[in-house]
Amino acid sequence: MKVVILAGGSGTRLAEETDIIPKPMVEIGGKPILWHIMKHYAYFGFNEFTIALGYKGEIIKDFFMKYHFLSSNFTVNIKSGEITEHSEIENDWTVHLVDTGFETMTGGRVKRLAKWLKDDTFMLTYGDGLSNVNLKDLLKFHRSHGKLATVTAIRPPARFGEIVFNGDNVIKFAEKPKIEESWISGGFFVLEPEVLNYISGDDSVWEHEVLEILAEEGQLMAYRHEDFWQCMDNIRELRYLRKLWNEGKAVWKLWED
Repeated sequence: MKVVILAGGSGTRLAEETDIIPKPMVEIGGKPILWHIMKHYAYFGFNEFTIALGYKGEIIKDFFMKYHFLSSNFTVNIKSGEITEHSEIENDWTVHLVDTGFETMTGGRVKRLAKWLKDDTFMLTYGDGLSNVNLKDLLKFHRSHGKLATVTAIRPPARFGEIVFNGDNVIKFAEKPKIEESWISGGFFVLEPEVLNYISGDDSVWEHEVLEILAEEGQLMAYRHEDFWQCMDNIRELRYLRKLWNEGKAVWKLWED
């Protein structure tokens, strides 16, 4: 089963980083967030990726072109130029890198991948969000209901810390409290190929026209995930994810080193 990752946006709200590199290449723990997302999928056995490129897509291409050798130990014979490898790469991934246009909207990027997806069920997510969602359970749920689309619904963390008072005494402080009353899309979709018929073209926005129509027609189901989820929309959220990694609290890290 193919996993589509949307990696073409310009990431303007993270301009401190994305003036130089595309948002999915912003690093956490020395690795791009895109790599973390792929490691999550691979942990559950999903190893074939189609990455929808746009803004600074050549940097993502360069990363994967060099990945094998930069992750290996090898010996170079300077005279002959012969290279001998001494280790295996642990990640057995197939990665399709597809230019989907600089100005193309999210739905349009998915539409442009139609010939790569063929007629199979596929997964879809964004190149800027991390979670510990059980992807096999997500797929099992999708297959159980027979609809065209499943979205992972999450309770969003508040943007600021929550303080609970008793008089003037603080009795509770939570740095990242959950918003208990609402659910939002956390990405991590499972989709049938027929959803491509709901996308009109490059200007189609996945989150608006496509999902709204699917919902109106009763073709969109929600898999509720109440554990860790965090997007990386701004520098504050990037620092938070880096802090979790550096402190050994990266809940999304399900794989072993």
